[in-house]
Amino acid sequence: MPRPSVEAERKAQILASTCKVIAAEGFRHLRVSDVAKDAGVSGGTVHYYFETKRELTDAAFEHCFEQSVTRRRWILESDEPPLSRLRMVVESYLPEGAETVEAWKVWAELWVEAIRSPELQDLNERFYGEWRDIVASIFRDGQASGEILAPGDPVELANMLVSMLDGLALQVLAGSRAMTVDVMRATCLRFVDQLSSAAVG
Repeated sequence: MPRPSVEAERKAQILASTCKVIAAEGFRHLRVSDVAKDAGVSGGTVHYYFETKRELTDAAFEHCFEQSVTRRRWILESDEPPLSRLRMVVESYLPEGAETVEAWKVWAELWVEAIRSPELQDLNERFYGEWRDIVASIFRDGQASGEILAPGDPVELANMLVSMLDGLALQVLAGSRAMTVDVMRATCLRFVDQLSSAAVG
């Protein structure tokens, strides 16, 4: 049996490869053999860690979420003012760069499949609940410091920003000529800048 450190590393590699294949081929076209090939392991090794395809994909979605939060932890723990942190959140979520684009494609596949799957709806609800709480905490800090003057529940304000990022990113990924990365950046940053006034919208 592999050492615990080796097992953790191999499991992480399998999950990273699963995300890569989901982004490239789509959730419904995912094959364990493709994951194994990308990870450089046998199909039996994949099944050693994940007995079913659903178990594998659920773990991959969770891995994608955890990696997304980990890549942004420096923002969340920064001593920068709240509005600066929100601007950094926006910049970090723009669908440019291979890693971020891949993550967005994985999320898009999760959302499509969740429409028909109660299990994935629960998974999405948990991930998004955690992410909204994180973003809401930045809004809460901004309101407490007086930097964010926009009234309202921090969770509602977080929902506005998160929904804006999600919706515009999907348009960028869909190849919209009207919604480019630059337009998305300008739109989202304009919203953040408006938070320093008493009116948003």
